[in-house]
Amino acid sequence: MLDYNKYSYYLQAMSDNLGQVLSDVSRLLRRAFDERARGIGVTRPQWQVLTMLARHEGINQGGLAELLDVEPITLCRMIDRLQEAGLVERRPDPTDRRAWLLFLTHKAGGLLDELRPLGLNLFDEAMNGLNALEREALLNMLERIRGNLSRRPAPEFAAHG
Repeated sequence: MLDYNKYSYYLQAMSDNLGQVLSDVSRLLRRAFDERARGIGVTRPQWQVLTMLARHEGINQGGLAELLDVEPITLCRMIDRLQEAGLVERRPDPTDRRAWLLFLTHKAGGLLDELRPLGLNLFDEAMNGLNALEREALLNMLERIRGNLSRRPAPEFAAHG
């Protein structure tokens, strides 16, 4: 017979540990990338905007903000700086005169070509000691966890008044 108290304790301990490990790995990856990218003159948030935009060129700022999970005003400021640096181009949306569509410039493509090896080397360093099957299994498990959390409906909160 299953002892629910022990099972519940085990699940709690595992989830606390998993959350902490994921948080630590994420923080360490961000720090290591920042150190490496500093020499190229780009910040990690700028790199995230550029790589997401490379996957979704022609998207409007609101859609890109949603994909990046940042506030639209925050993204607007980042796009302003990237446009000033000649990395992003805003074009009018032909279907909505209030909106702008975002595109990478040729200069941004060259910058991403410089950053890509930095990211690949960092992940190779992080995965040191894991064989190809372990790396694939880890990625598959993390993608499944991300999918589980992405499909989760937003919790309903009671109104306090």
